[in-house]
Amino acid sequence: MAVRIENELGTIVIDPEVISTIAGYSALKSYGIVGMASKNTKEGFFELLKLDFISKGIVVNIEDDIITINLNVILEYGMQIEVVAQNIVDNVKYNIKNLTGLDVEHVNVIVQGVRID
Repeated sequence: MAVRIENELGTIVIDPEVISTIAGYSALKSYGIVGMASKNTKEGFFELLKLDFISKGIVVNIEDDIITINLNVILEYGMQIEVVAQNIVDNVKYNIKNLTGLDVEHVNVIVQGVRID
């Protein structure tokens, strides 16, 4: 369900895919994140997504103008998970507010893996 913003000039409709893309790029700019993850439903494992497909690791729910974003991420080994996750939440909320004017109620960071180089 898209978000509709009414003003004196007309209506602005923001598709959830736009919110997903902003969230994905915002998350990737966070320190300690390797990338977004997508579950391979056939084989049951998670794979690191390429930049063009980052929104596949993100679920945006919009209900009664309440926006909830679930981010499936892979983090870098050695990072404090709680600190990195909070940084991701802050970046996502800030950038969505800054670019769309929308407030995000919840950002859930689901750590699907840790990459060791």
